Amino acid sequence: MDYSEIKYEVASSIATITLNRPQKLNAFTNTMMRELLDAFDAADTDDDVRVVIVTGSGRAFCAGADLGSGGATFARGGSDEQTDAGVPRDGGGMVSLRIFECSKPVIGAINGAAVGVGVTMTLPMDVRLASENARFGFVFARRGIVPEACSSWFLPRLVGISQALEWCYSGRVFSAEEALAGRLVRSVHPAADLLPAARAIAAEIIDNTAPVSVALTRQLLWRMLGANHPMEAHRADSRGILLQGRSADATEGVMSFLEKRPPAFPGKVSAGLPDIFPSQESPKFS
Repeated sequence: MDYSEIKYEVASSIATITLNRPQKLNAFTNTMMRELLDAFDAADTDDDVRVVIVTGSGRAFCAGADLGSGGATFARGGSDEQTDAGVPRDGGGMVSLRIFECSKPVIGAINGAAVGVGVTMTLPMDVRLASENARFGFVFARRGIVPEACSSWFLPRLVGISQALEWCYSGRVFSAEEALAGRLVRSVHPAADLLPAARAIAAEIIDNTAPVSVALTRQLLWRMLGANHPMEAHRADSRGILLQGRSADATEGVMSFLEKRPPAFPGKVSAGLPDIFPSQESPKFS
C-alpha cells in the first residue's frame, strides 16, 4: 500500500510510523486511519520488526480529527465500516484496537500537540514519551461529543478514574509536565532527545529478549487488565510457562546466560504464537 498521510520506515529492527500531514498538524482522517491499520499489519508480519515507534512530523503529533467538514464533521459517526448493530464504527477505535492486538511493543514518541484522537490513539501503546513541546487534551465535551477510540476503557486503567474524569470533564489542554505527573507519559524530553530516547528503549528490548516471549508478555499484561480474577492469569501463565518452557527459545535463553554470551533466539512471531488463552476470544465485530 502506498502511503500519503503517514510514513513507514524500518531500520535497526524498529518500524517508525510517522503521521505525515504537517501542514494540517497531522489531523486524523479516514485515509490516515486506513494507512495506520495497514502499517500495523505490515509490522506484525515482518520478523525484522521487533518494536514499533509512532511519532508525528512537524510541530504536532496529531491535533485530533480533521474538522474540514465544519459542524457536520462528526455527523456520520465514524468510518464506512459498521458494527454488528449497524452503527458506523469509530475510526479512532479501529486504530486503537489494532494497536491493542499488535504482537510487537509499541512506543509513542509524542513530539507536539496530541489532542482528541491524537491522544486517545496513544493509550494502547505500551510506552509514551513526550517532548517538552507536547500538549494533551481530551477535548470531546468541548466539541459536544464523547471520548472515543476505546479511551473509556484504556484511560482509567492507565491514570486512574479520578484523573481520567477530570481531564475528560474539563476538556482542557494540558502540558507535558501535567501528563507526566498524571502518569499518562513515562518521561518528558527536549525535542531533539525524544526519538533517541524512544529508540534506546526499543534497543534494550531488541538486544536482550525473545520476540515470541515479548509478544506473549504483551498479550498477558494487556488482557489481564480486564480479568475478573487472578486465577485467569494463573491459567494463562501456566500454559505459557509450559509451552514456552519446551521451546528452543527457552533453551537458548538459559544456555546464553550460562555461557555468558548474547542470546540468539530462533523463535519467529510470524510462525504463530502459542495459544495460552484457550478459553478466551477477543470480541470482534461481525
